[in-house]
Amino acid sequence: MSSRTKFYLDKANGKWLGVCSGLADYTGIDVIWLRLGMVLVTFSTFPMGLVAYLLIAWLAPAKPYGLYQGPEEAKFWQGVRSNPSRSTAEVRSKFRDIDRRLADIEMYYTSRNTRLADEIDSLR
Repeated sequence: MSSRTKFYLDKANGKWLGVCSGLADYTGIDVIWLRLGMVLVTFSTFPMGLVAYLLIAWLAPAKPYGLYQGPEEAKFWQGVRSNPSRSTAEVRSKFRDIDRRLADIEMYYTSRNTRLADEIDSLR
């Protein structure tokens, strides 16, 4: 199984080798800004920017097909990569909310509710 927090080349959405689209997928930054930055870096440091781009394209693996089930899952994993502690706090918060709601339901059903008891008795 492939790791969703790893950097991959996104050749399906890439223009040339998929480095910028892979960085955009990894960081959540718009791919146009990354491509513009890559062009500026390449022109300002001519041989080194191009060598770095080609080295990343050579070393990074291609993005596996079906890595994300949808755009919501892709956004979730981008958030995990950018700030893992915030992501775990969000998950804890959601579980606390679910736990509170289940406790409310349990309290409602186990409390002395005569109307509910009458409805259950009428169903028997």
